[in-house]
Amino acid sequence: MARIDVLSRQIAEYGAQGDQSDAFFELGLSYCTGRDGAVDLIEAHKWFNIAAIRGNDDAKRYRTEIASDMSKNEIVRAQKLAREWLAAIH
Repeated sequence: MARIDVLSRQIAEYGAQGDQSDAFFELGLSYCTGRDGAVDLIEAHKWFNIAAIRGNDDAKRYRTEIASDMSKNEIVRAQKLAREWLAAIH
């Protein structure tokens, strides 16, 4: 899990430097597939949401797909985390 946390920080820092929606999309993929650790749909939704806000159309589709496997509370949590992250970089 530590590996994915470091990856998250690196990608998030890179993405925060500009409109790097692809970096955020890749981070969402990592979380939804468990590529670099455990599957975490809340984190995946958060990063897909951020990528979608930044204009990544694939992220919009993936966010919708994983939302069907999440509870309403999980989606609310993911949206809150995305808003907090966006507020923190501005």
